[in-house]
Amino acid sequence: MEIERWERSEEISDAEKKVIQETWSRVYANCEDVGVSILIFFVNFPSAKQYFSQFKHMEDPLEMERSLQLRKHARRVMGAINTVVENINDSEKVSSVLALVGKAHALKHKVEPIYFKKLTGVMLEVIAEEYANDFTPEAHGAWTKMKTLIYTHMTAAYKEVGWVQ
Repeated sequence: MEIERWERSEEISDAEKKVIQETWSRVYANCEDVGVSILIFFVNFPSAKQYFSQFKHMEDPLEMERSLQLRKHARRVMGAINTVVENINDSEKVSSVLALVGKAHALKHKVEPIYFKKLTGVMLEVIAEEYANDFTPEAHGAWTKMKTLIYTHMTAAYKEVGWVQ
């Protein structure tokens, strides 16, 4: 899948890839808890809950945090990010994984692509807060590029399937 030039993410250097993988190994060790923290996204952006029948009516953040359905989704999100991080040196695999997720969210779930930009932003905030000692300026720069890479590939998948906003 060719990504139009104006949408290309900035190249992630080998050193930045290493920083991302090192940071992520600590984050992923607490996969479910971090995933649920990242899904505080639904508190910050309640309109995103419309896509989830299991918890779209939940208002209480503690109820959401305890929700088995939300925890299950958190594990899937973290698993997808883990696959991308593990394969960060294989651009074809990264593109393939993100295209698959993007197409599923466009075609099956009908999720507006802007939510991926918001979700990856929340992801960065949570990692920066919960892993402050590991989140050096270099890590922040590397993760900012990773966030852009994820969003760019996801939106490219949407365009590929003819998503019209």
